[in-house]
Parts: sequence; C-alpha cells; structure tokens
Amino acid sequence: MACTTVLVGRNASNDGSTMIARTDDGHFDVKKMTVVGPEKQPKKYKSVLSHVEIPLPGNPLRYTACPSVDTSKGIWAATGINAANIGMTATETITTNPRVLAADPLVELRKAEKRGEKEIPGGIGEEDIVVLVLPYIRSAREGVLRLASLLEQYGTYESNGIAFNDEKEIWWLETIGGHHWMAKRVPDDAVVLMPNQFGMDSFDLEDAFGKKEAHLCSADLREFIAENHLDLNQNGAFNPRDVFGSHTDMDHIYNTPRAWFMGRFLTPHTYRWEGENADFGPESDDLPWCVVPERRVAVEDVKYLLSAHYQGTPFNPYSGQDTGKRGIYRSIGINRTGVTSVCQIRSDVPDPIRGLEWICFGSTVFDALLPLYANTGSLPAYLSKVETEPSTENFYWASRLIGALADPCFSACIQDIERYQNAVAVRGRQIVREYDRKMTEYGDFSGIEEANRKLCDMAKEETGRALGKILLTASEHMKNGYSRADN
Repeated sequence: MACTTVLVGRNASNDGSTMIARTDDGHFDVKKMTVVGPEKQPKKYKSVLSHVEIPLPGNPLRYTACPSVDTSKGIWAATGINAANIGMTATETITTNPRVLAADPLVELRKAEKRGEKEIPGGIGEEDIVVLVLPYIRSAREGVLRLASLLEQYGTYESNGIAFNDEKEIWWLETIGGHHWMAKRVPDDAVVLMPNQFGMDSFDLEDAFGKKEAHLCSADLREFIAENHLDLNQNGAFNPRDVFGSHTDMDHIYNTPRAWFMGRFLTPHTYRWEGENADFGPESDDLPWCVVPERRVAVEDVKYLLSAHYQGTPFNPYSGQDTGKRGIYRSIGINRTGVTSVCQIRSDVPDPIRGLEWICFGSTVFDALLPLYANTGSLPAYLSKVETEPSTENFYWASRLIGALADPCFSACIQDIERYQNAVAVRGRQIVREYDRKMTEYGDFSGIEEANRKLCDMAKEETGRALGKILLTASEHMKNGYSRADN
C-alpha cells in the first residue's frame, strides 16, 4: 500500500514523547477506529489474502485499531496502541530489487490448480501484521522480535516497513525478500522520513551481531549478502539501501520527492535543497533516511508533513501559476488516504494516559487530526460506528465529503479548511490538557471515556460547521452557475 511514514525520536519532539505516524493510502478504503479487547482477539488467525493460519498466544492485551469496514479482503488494522502503551503502525510498502527477490522469493499463495492438488498458503502481509503482533508486546523492541520470528517462520508476500514505539524508543523494521529482515532503533534526536522505499541508509552489522543495542537482523544476513553477491557498496561502507533497495525512474517520480520535501521542511539550513549546487534534489537517490530537525517537532508539524503537496515549490498541483512542473511528483497528502494516525507515547504524564492516538480520516490536505486517549475499553460511535454507505454521522465520511468538495475549488476553500483544522487542533489540545490535569491531580483515570466523548462531540461540531461552509463554496463554484437572478 502506498503510504508515507514519519518517526519522531523523543529528543526531537517538543514534549519528550515518541511519535510514529503514517498515512494509510489504500484505494478509498472505508475505515473506522475500534478497541479490540482480549475476548475479541482470535486464538487462531487466518489471513483472507494468503490463507496462512497462525496460532496465537493466549494472553493478548487490549489494543486500538483502524480496520477496514468491509472485511471481505481482510482486517487491515493499520495502526494502534495497546494497553502497555506500545504503539505500532503497519505497514509502509517498500521497494526492493530482483537480486534480493531471486535469492529469497516472496511467499505467495499458490492455489490448487487441479483436483487432488493441495493449496500452499502464502506468508503474512499488511492485512495481518497488527493483529499478529500488537496484542502481545510490552516494548518496541519486543515488537521487532515477535514480528521477526513470524517472518522467519511464515515469510511475507510483500516488502514492508513497520514501526513500533514505547515511551523511550522507536524501532523500525524492514523486510528483505520473503524471510529476511533488519531493524534499527531510531536515534532519539532524529526524525525518520519514509516514502515507500527501502529506507535505511546505514546499519551497524557489528552491533547487530554483537551487543544488539540499536541494530537487529536475521541471524544469517551476512551469509545471505555474501552468497548472493548483494553488496554493491564501495570502500567498505555498508549502505543497506543500495544492497536491498531500488533506484528506479519510478522512485524519482513517486517516492524520493516526498522525502525531499519533508527534509527541506525540517532542515532548511542544514542542507541546500534547491538550486544548481543543492545537496539534495527531489530525485536524489541518497536522501537521508533520518535528519536531526533544526527545531523540535510537534504533532502539528507531523500533520503538516503528512498533508504536504509541495506547497511553496513549482510542483504544487494547486498552484495558480503555470510553472510547467505542477503535479509532476506524487504528493504526500493524496485523495485515496483512508486513515492517518500519530501514535504518541508521552513520558510526562501517568502511565494510564501516556498513549494518545491522533486520527485523521480521508485526505490529510483537507481534514483534521483529532487526539484520543488510547487506554480505553470503547470508543464513541462517531469513530467506531461506520458503514460502507456515506453518512455525516461519523468522522470518516464527513471528512471524505469535505475533501471531495474542497479539492475542485481549492483556492476558494483553503481558508475555511485551515480554520477548521486549527479549530480541531486547538480545542482538542484544550480538552486533553483539561483531562490530563484532572486525572493526574486526583489519580482517577475513569474520565478517559468521558474525555474521548467530549473530543468526538467537539470534532462532530467543527466538522459539521466546516462541511456547511465548504458545501456552500463548492455550490457557488459549480459550472452551471450564472450571475443573472431568476426571481
């Protein structure tokens, strides 16, 4: 699935929290946000797409999830935070190369072609990974290790990147072929920028096969590289992106420009991003996997990055100027996003309220990001009661409607869109501050569900107001409009 991921280390964030964020860019997938209690977690999991069956441990934790409403093609839980305050987002589809796939093929479903022949199940994929991992981990590192064991045993049918966070650490895992993998702890002072490519551009093999402090990988990775002549690096340097990733013309249009825009925003003076002597351009193959931002990063910055459409550059598809370059690169904020989440694990509040999950449905360019307390047994109907038929009674469909109406008349609507997004952000933060203070002061965390109801009531109010304004503007810009009055 074509997504964009941003990971923010605790010393790079404005409040000492860790953040893992991703746009889930399916094909207009109808999404909802739910809570999965231990009693709802299956004892045996069967993948709809690959038909693999996997027995599950008997001690699952409660967790939030953002599954598809139509489960005919699987759950696609996407993202969540569990009761131990561990966040997960899965997955960022990444690229690889023929050398890797020839050496360790993807594990694809092989259906029986004739009577008496047995079907051979495929491996695990994005459809499955959150359900298989998130309920059973109590640290970000544990997330890597559980997922790694599943990859080694069952394999995968696609190339993916997966992030985990707890209050101190973020870990990023990338699959290599069908069964191999590598994972790296995100530096505390850094922000990772991931646009659908194999991302890691450095990796300490000595640490991975030694102390394992910040690097983990398949036990036979060195032999795998050597036996299959995968190492293209020169002068003893080890760049896993060159070994396992891709450098295609399509990357230059679809993937790398997104990392360029995000790096340009976070480090405008550290590197030269434009002009003849630029360190990096939008089609550079060597854009850094992570950067140290020039200022600390807040949730609003993450939302801005994941809403980006190359504003301030010649590539902005909404620009009123004909630059000759409008829309040539794939935007970060696109039309078919189902859900965007920021899993934020805080360290300056008591354990029961450390996990905040920020949710945005629909195109991030036009829609608002709503904070919610993750440590809850249920969520309001505005988030969880979503059907495949459109309805303004839920956040998903109301958000989709705003985006579809605003896009054709962007310049006329953008002011109201910004006011709407800011109103939800401001009022959302105010409610979180209020309940953080109340619950911390009294040591009573039974107010979490009340806080989430209040947050959803606010979002419904602001979204309805914004939808009315955008609908009026879109109506005024219809092509069959004329200025002569008919009365």
